[in-house]
Amino acid sequence: MSAQTSSAGFTTRDLVSALFVVLIWGTNFVAMKVGLRNLTPFQMGAARYIFAVLPLIIFIRPPKLPVKWIVAYGMCQGVGQFGLLFLSLKIGMSASLASVILQTQVFFTAFFGFALLHERASRALQAGLLLAAVGLVCFGMNYVEPGHAGGTTAGGFALCLAGAAMWAASNIVVRRAQQATPQFDVISFMVWCSLVPIVPFILLSLAFDDPTTRWQWTAAPLSTWIATAYLGWMATILGYAMWTRLLKRHPVNRVAPFSLGVPVVGISTGMLVLGDTITGWQWAGIALIVLSLVCTMFGGRWLDRE
Repeated sequence: MSAQTSSAGFTTRDLVSALFVVLIWGTNFVAMKVGLRNLTPFQMGAARYIFAVLPLIIFIRPPKLPVKWIVAYGMCQGVGQFGLLFLSLKIGMSASLASVILQTQVFFTAFFGFALLHERASRALQAGLLLAAVGLVCFGMNYVEPGHAGGTTAGGFALCLAGAAMWAASNIVVRRAQQATPQFDVISFMVWCSLVPIVPFILLSLAFDDPTTRWQWTAAPLSTWIATAYLGWMATILGYAMWTRLLKRHPVNRVAPFSLGVPVVGISTGMLVLGDTITGWQWAGIALIVLSLVCTMFGGRWLDRE
């Protein structure tokens, strides 16, 4: 059975891998919420990447590419994306909605690719951008009337969106690193990049966290450490490794659609495990952003025809 190939070119093993990554990335928002019950966002960031590098960094050699790419990716993806996301979840963003809003990184990546790499925006992407913009307006409508924000805050929403932008910036760094490195080793790159955010997160914690919280991690319950280990080992290292393996074996347009499952899992687990509530405006925003992703991935068959 495992040797059989689907009509899309996926073996059973590939399909299981793709679905497993979707499950990991969709549920990791709940793990973040659990960890942040007892850790500050900066403590959570440091702990996540300590788990991500240990023990792998002992056995995996540094990647053969300029150090600037390792530092740039570690700062953008680690301190930027996850630092802002953890702050967002702490001050007012639900796990369910974070799983959706973070997917706007697709459009930030397209914008940065156009501005920095001179990549052309297809008609499907332009249509997707328009739909995503209307979706973000729907999310913003929750903050027009006080008391109708669906358990979120405007600050949490803005920080989550900024985290998506930093994810996009890290995507650009990876593209540049791959272009500059003939033999790009993803596992080595991910592990050694995970070393970069640890010290900045510790310094940020010392600078901004309440002194009474600095050592509270020593008394954190087991659930906090299980959640943090899940983020470090499963979501950071295993998830990205499996996803990259799929991208190496199959065209991007066959792998990318699976990412549409991440918000579905994120919303479902957020509502079931954490009791997240979603307003009508938020459902409209979710629908439009998911539709924008579908348009971007599949709309080229019709919109980009000459």
